[in-house]
Amino acid sequence: MSDEPGNLAGLGKRLLGSLADGLILGVIAVPIFFLTGAFKEALAGHELTTTRKLLNFCLAFAVWVIVNARLLARKGQTIGKLAVGTRIVDLQGAVPPFGKLVILRYLVPWLVESIPTIGVILGLADGLFIFGRERRCIHDYLAGTRVVNA
Repeated sequence: MSDEPGNLAGLGKRLLGSLADGLILGVIAVPIFFLTGAFKEALAGHELTTTRKLLNFCLAFAVWVIVNARLLARKGQTIGKLAVGTRIVDLQGAVPPFGKLVILRYLVPWLVESIPTIGVILGLADGLFIFGRERRCIHDYLAGTRVVNA
């Protein structure tokens, strides 16, 4: 299992891993939105306050991190990456520090993407970077990581 550039994970694997992680986040977020009353308010036609949205996001993100913590810390993988056979490494091929992964590779991009209107554009730009020669998204450059085949 070489960490050389020829071992970079393909676009399909990266997409499937991301979709799997997104599905897991959704499974985590839905009960949180029910428990905090956010769904009830939305169904009643009330706009959630920014504070309320941030609280729900932080709770869902915290649970997602807890669910993936062991894999991220030991193997540089999330459940989605494990399922598709990829992992995150730093530019030297080692598993990046847990805090760096969580903050720079996940938290910062997710917060940026939650900004109304511009967040969607920035999120799209992040994903489009994968078509570059190095197959690294903006969040990979930010965290100094790349995704390789496991």
